[in-house]
Amino acid sequence: MKITKLELEGLLLLEPKYFEDDRGYYCETYSQRTFKKEGIDAIFVQDNHALSVKKGTLRGIHFQINPKAQTKLVRCTRGALLDIVVDLRKQSPTYKKHISIELSEANRRQLLIPKGFGHAYITLTDNCEFQYKVDEFYEPSTEGGIFYNDPELNIDWGTKDIIISQKDAAAPLLKNSKANF
Repeated sequence: MKITKLELEGLLLLEPKYFEDDRGYYCETYSQRTFKKEGIDAIFVQDNHALSVKKGTLRGIHFQINPKAQTKLVRCTRGALLDIVVDLRKQSPTYKKHISIELSEANRRQLLIPKGFGHAYITLTDNCEFQYKVDEFYEPSTEGGIFYNDPELNIDWGTKDIIISQKDAAAPLLKNSKANF
């Protein structure tokens, strides 16, 4: 597995090695042994799978606050999406900065998102499937969100035509969120 450090400290791009032949392919998308060797100590406790039927579906910006903050290992297994990761760690030199990375069925990339980051994505295709692992169970009392179009973050979503849940549309601005990193 090729692991690349990205501009936001702790954020990693993972590119699994695929073994392909005329029957198809095989790959390891997660190996605790490989992660440990690379200094990644996350132990995942829950897998999640989301289907977004329409192109332009936006999910996020989501996080869980301390003490139940989550490390996530995310990937797109069908279609394509623009993945957005926002640094919410107040003491970080990249606080409030974000990166956008296309994840797709075709490029097979994954992101390891440490605790202290907000996460969102917008689908670039219909029938997009997104899968991710977390190292803390979902806990509604620690769930947090930030309004996707917060001017302080200045995220370019690539389109104005979005489909968003009422909950995400009503999320607070960063300055009013409960991010506690």
